[in-house]
Amino acid sequence: MEKIGYVGVIFLGVLAFLGSVQGQLKLGFYDQTCPNAEKIVQDYVKKHIPNAPSLAAALLRMHFHDCFVRGCDASVLLNSSSTNTAEKDSPPNLTLRGFGFIETVKSLIEAECPGVVSCADILSLVARDSVVTIGGPFWRVPTGRRDGTVSNSTEALLNLPSPFFNFSTLQARFASKGLNVTDLVLLSGGHTIGIAHCNPSFATRLYNFTGRGDMDPSLDSEYAEVLKRKCRVPTDNTTIFEMDPGSFRTFDLSYYRLLLKRRGLFESDAALTSDSTGRSIINELLNAPVSKFFDEFAMSMEKMGRIEVKTGAAGEIRRQCAVVS
Repeated sequence: MEKIGYVGVIFLGVLAFLGSVQGQLKLGFYDQTCPNAEKIVQDYVKKHIPNAPSLAAALLRMHFHDCFVRGCDASVLLNSSSTNTAEKDSPPNLTLRGFGFIETVKSLIEAECPGVVSCADILSLVARDSVVTIGGPFWRVPTGRRDGTVSNSTEALLNLPSPFFNFSTLQARFASKGLNVTDLVLLSGGHTIGIAHCNPSFATRLYNFTGRGDMDPSLDSEYAEVLKRKCRVPTDNTTIFEMDPGSFRTFDLSYYRLLLKRRGLFESDAALTSDSTGRSIINELLNAPVSKFFDEFAMSMEKMGRIEVKTGAAGEIRRQCAVVS
């Protein structure tokens, strides 16, 4: 038998370690310790999301915002303290909603299995089940995530993609999380059920794009006029806009069709068509059945759900999602 050198032993050890870490995040992680956990989540979501379908987009967005800062560890759920401003109070997260929904699900699971199921897993499952409940795609959610103990407002600013990003900046930000251009285009497709507030996140495109009181020339002029009729001042933080007008309650391909018509709401939406690769991916999706979009969106969501997860002895299992145990 051929001898394995010292370097080979180290290499095999690293592979074994990586394999064990991946093994700790698996389908049915709670089958023995809390067998009803996923059913409790699913039942609560199916009961309440039909009465508030717009919450599905909010919960999907919350999951995304969580995973891009310190990985999928529920750090976005933690409250600020007298000595620390948490992620949820960072400017990009001020319009997040659904925290009470997650906390209620957590309380139901705690009543069944105290101190077993993480808030990170609950958020991941709730996001998936909410999208499925409104007719969107299903994706697998392997579980076993642990909850983080740190949440910092500045880190949210530094890690979350901005609605002002151009394509190259978006690509770099996604790459820093192990996601490629295909993932960027597919995950942006979640905007098909999204809503946005009339504030500088897109109002700048209407009223002061280059600082000279002008409009973004990449924005369709007719669409811009529709937006201006509702968004009369760029500081309006209350008026809500559909990111996929006329179809925002349906998880479909309409968002991508609007992008090709120069009707993406954010600069970051419009940026997807400014790159030949991004445009090619969009055209491929539009020339295929919606099932292709569903299947590929599911794969990107599974990939996102694994970003920098804490498993094993890392992190903790919170008893309440808003506070460290």
